[in-house]
Amino acid sequence: MRVWTTPRSQNALDAFAALLDLNGSSYYTVRAYRRAAELIRATPADVARLVSSGQVRALKGVGPGIEGRLRELVETGELAELRELEAEVMPELVGVGRLLGLSPKRMRELGRALEVRTLAGLREAVDAGRIETVAGIGPKTAAKIRSRLAEATTAGPRQGMTLHRARTLVGEIAAALGGEPAGDPRRWSELSTRFAVVVPSDAALLALEALPQIVSVLERDERRAVGVTVEGVPVEVVAAPPESFGTALLRATGSPEYVASLGDLPDAPTEAEVFAALGRSFRPPELRELGVEEPPDDLVGLADIRGDLHVHSTASDGKASVLEMGVAARELGYEYLAICDHTKAVRVVEGLDAEGLRRQAHEIAAANEELEPFRILRGSECDILPDGSLDLPADVLAELDWVQISLHAGQRWGREALTDRVLEAMRHPAAACLSHPKGRILNHRPENALDLDRVFEVALETGVSLEVNGLPDRLDLSGEHVRRALAAGVTIVCSTDAHSTRGLGGMQLSVATARRGGARRGDVLNTRSLSELRRR
Repeated sequence: MRVWTTPRSQNALDAFAALLDLNGSSYYTVRAYRRAAELIRATPADVARLVSSGQVRALKGVGPGIEGRLRELVETGELAELRELEAEVMPELVGVGRLLGLSPKRMRELGRALEVRTLAGLREAVDAGRIETVAGIGPKTAAKIRSRLAEATTAGPRQGMTLHRARTLVGEIAAALGGEPAGDPRRWSELSTRFAVVVPSDAALLALEALPQIVSVLERDERRAVGVTVEGVPVEVVAAPPESFGTALLRATGSPEYVASLGDLPDAPTEAEVFAALGRSFRPPELRELGVEEPPDDLVGLADIRGDLHVHSTASDGKASVLEMGVAARELGYEYLAICDHTKAVRVVEGLDAEGLRRQAHEIAAANEELEPFRILRGSECDILPDGSLDLPADVLAELDWVQISLHAGQRWGREALTDRVLEAMRHPAAACLSHPKGRILNHRPENALDLDRVFEVALETGVSLEVNGLPDRLDLSGEHVRRALAAGVTIVCSTDAHSTRGLGGMQLSVATARRGGARRGDVLNTRSLSELRRR
């Protein structure tokens, strides 16, 4: 019997989520298992002990279904249904198929008809001409499959992966192989399509195919291997000797266009030595894009952040109380935290009206007594109504320390009407910051039509800041929008929009996005102390 280990459990839940996704399970079921894997990864608690004592559902996000899976992992070290799904779904074929743009259903049909389960088996069947014997595969489809198999080692994923998942993927592979993460995730790209790891030994190339994240190795030679995950994501692993490790890391990090602009790269053990040999100052990975100016000396960093100005509590759709959020923020070394629960107009979740906000004031006051000198600010994520007014009375808004104004409904409005609505809200005297201005959900909803140039003008007129939202599927403003805002003289706020204590970790994503826009410490409002913030 296998024994419980935290990494094995994380991998099992991640793999289970991926296979459920491939098998057509609902988005919410898949998301629940991915979140459970992230929870186990992040929690300092002894999860096995919590499971054995029947207390694991005290962890936020663990319901009866996930509890049952965790119990099976604790008691047996594996998931029986995971093995069954692997047999049914054919993860290697499906993973390669996703990379090639062929549906899971098509790949499973091919696997059964050709009696193959691996990429090598599929290639052998195609080369032997057996693919034309499969019902429903005509000459054109067969030619397309041949062509895409030939392109497999250079293909990229059909859809970019969000930053938190991309960094987790390359980080875990790098850790397992004793290497360093590279590619788009190392540059903190909002969506990653190029994944790479640099390792100090070619022995690590042989270990790639044994990793739980990898279902097939597409290519391997003495210095390079390319594996693919069950989701169809190719991961390049590059081996480099110590004397040229920095050069290989710089090249694998990219962007390719930026690296090409440097010319021939000298061999060096570290990236800093490569830049020095080129007569250039070191450039952080976030700014290695073609056409981006040299980084400022005071580029904002995570350590500069003094507080988080946009988080939620159980009063709306958060998972933690005001006090729990405050304790977690204080443990991060912050001076302050703004509780900004939704208002009623958001509708899809519970929101607070005037009475609810005034009740919450007592909860915040009690928490402040306990946490002093740390300070929890009374705030609100107040919806912008269709006429540009705000979803709370003026007298209530005037009581608050911090007001995020937010557009939720109406993201598809036309440019002029949408912009007029937002500008009207920005002119409200209580407005402090405009939340997630472009309203995008990465891979799900495009940016709205908001005219940022007009927004910048009114931001300068009113003193309203613009948010860099750290939720991994938002990252809004984007790095490029941050660059434009700063060029216009607008102040930004790095916030997490956290709905749990764990969500406070999203500040790293927000700050990295601001850095991609070249933000200096002084450009970010919440690098200031509480007393300075109150004098804004």
